[in-house]
Amino acid sequence: MIQDQQFLIDLAKMKMPFGKYKGTFLIDLPEQYIVWYSNKGFPAGKLGKQMGLVYELQLNGLENIVKEIQRRDALIDDNAIGHMRNS
Repeated sequence: MIQDQQFLIDLAKMKMPFGKYKGTFLIDLPEQYIVWYSNKGFPAGKLGKQMGLVYELQLNGLENIVKEIQRRDALIDDNAIGHMRNS
């Protein structure tokens, strides 16, 4: 279970490392791009597994799970920065 949670956290932070959408969060990749990769074959390794999960999440309308993780992570970062400024 903890591994699954960490995989989702890693997915929320992962950006496309190459190509047309380099720098775009995987969860924000256009659906047609993910579907194209699904038909072509996802890359090997962790990136491919993450893209496969994005495909499943988009297919089932569950992208908000990852977006909520991103939102919470941003809140934590903002609080940490605010705390550092106040110190």
